[in-house]
Amino acid sequence: MDRLFAADYVYVKDTFEPKQAIVVQDGRIKEIGPQDELMSRYPEAETVHWPGKAIVPGTVNAHNHSFQSLLRGIAIDKPFLEWRDQALYRYTPLLDEEAIYTGALLAFGEMLRYGVTTVSDFFYVHNGGTAHDEAVIRAANDLGIRLVFASTMYDWSGAPVAYRETVDEAVSRTRKLAVKYQGSSMVEVHPAPHSPHAASPEMIKAGHRLALELDTPFHIHVAEEMFEVEETLRDYGLRPVHYLDSLGVLDERMIAIHLVWLEDSEIQLLGQRGCSLAYCPSSNMILADGITRIPDLLKSGVKIALGSDGGCSNNRISVFEEMRMCSLLQKVARLDGTCITAKQVYDMGTKRAGDILRMPVGTIEAGAYADFIALDINDLSLSPKNELFANMVYAMQPNAISHVVVAGRVVVEEGRIATVSEQKIVDRVDRLFEQWSRQS
Repeated sequence: MDRLFAADYVYVKDTFEPKQAIVVQDGRIKEIGPQDELMSRYPEAETVHWPGKAIVPGTVNAHNHSFQSLLRGIAIDKPFLEWRDQALYRYTPLLDEEAIYTGALLAFGEMLRYGVTTVSDFFYVHNGGTAHDEAVIRAANDLGIRLVFASTMYDWSGAPVAYRETVDEAVSRTRKLAVKYQGSSMVEVHPAPHSPHAASPEMIKAGHRLALELDTPFHIHVAEEMFEVEETLRDYGLRPVHYLDSLGVLDERMIAIHLVWLEDSEIQLLGQRGCSLAYCPSSNMILADGITRIPDLLKSGVKIALGSDGGCSNNRISVFEEMRMCSLLQKVARLDGTCITAKQVYDMGTKRAGDILRMPVGTIEAGAYADFIALDINDLSLSPKNELFANMVYAMQPNAISHVVVAGRVVVEEGRIATVSEQKIVDRVDRLFEQWSRQS
C-alpha cells in the first residue's frame, strides 16, 4: 500500500516548501507535491500527518567503525598511537560475535536517533571469517538503518590477529559477502583496503580490482597522521597520494578517508583523478590529527562527504554535528568566514554522500529511497523559523529530530527508536562490561 507523509514543510529542490507531502511506494519516493492535491489523488494511501514538523532528507554517515562505540570514553585525551593501543588493541581480544552485534546496535541506534539513515561501516574485526561481519549486518537490519558494509582488507603484521587476513582470504570473503547481498536495497558491500600503513601494496591493488569486478567504490584511510606520510616516504619514496597513484588505484572509485596531511600536488592529483573524500572533522580534532584543507580539495574537484568515524574517536555520532564542525573548523583555520557555507556542508552530509556511495539517498526526489527525517520546527534550537535552514545546520540540537523513516518505514517515533528497545541496547552494553570486568 502507498504511504503518504505530510508535514508543514518539506525540503525539496534546496528549499523548504510549505504544506507538502511525499508519496512512498515499495520503499522509494514516488511523488512529492501539495498535500491537498496528493491526498485527493491517493485516497487509498495510508496517511502519516506530522503537524508542526519539517521533513528533510536523512543524513548519510560516510565513515564509521561501529564496534568502536563500545569503547567510547576509554583512552581519552591521549596521543593517537596511545589511544589506538589502549582502546582498540587492548579490547579487540574481547570482541566476540555478540559484542560486535551489541556495538553495532549501540552505534546504529544512536545514529538513527540523530537522523542518520544510511551509514558506511568500515569494519575490520573479521576474526578469521565472516561471522562478525554478519553480526554488524544483522544489527543494521534489526534496527532498520541502510548499510554500506565497507569490508576492510588488512594485512599489517603489527595489528591484532583478529584484523589480519591474507590477500586471498580478504578478496574471497569480501566477494562472498558482496554476492550474498547483491540486489539488496538495505545492504551493500564495498571493498576497503585499510590504508597505505596497514594494507600491503598487493592488498590495496586487490581491493581496487575487486571494486572493479563488483562495480562499487572502494574505501581507504589516507594521510590521517603525519607518521603515515613518513612511512610511505621511507618505504616507497613517495607521499601517500602519489604512492597510491603509482599502484594504479587513484580513480573515481576511491573514497579516501581523512586526507589531512597533503601537499598541493596531491590535492590537484586527487581532483584530476575524480577521487572522493569522507571527511571526519570531529575525529580529526579529538585525535589531534590536523585540519584537512577542505576548500582547496573542493576547488580541485574532489567530491566530499562527511563521516563520524568511530564512537571512541569522536565521541558523538551525528552527521548534523559534523556539518557544523566542518564549517567552523575551516573558517577558523582560514580566518575566513566565507571559505565554506552552510549549503556546502549540508550537501556533504546528504546528497553529496549519496553521489559518492552511488546510492539514491540524501535527497527527497522521485525515485530516491524513502529515507527522511522530521524536525520539530517549534523546538527552541530551530527558532526563529524564518532562518530554518541556517538553524538546522548551525544551531539544531538532536532533540529536534522527532521521526526517522528508512525505506518508507518509521524507525524512530517521537524521538525514540521504534524497532529495538533502547533500554535493551543499554542493558546489553552494561552486561558486556560486567562480563569483561570479570575476565580482567
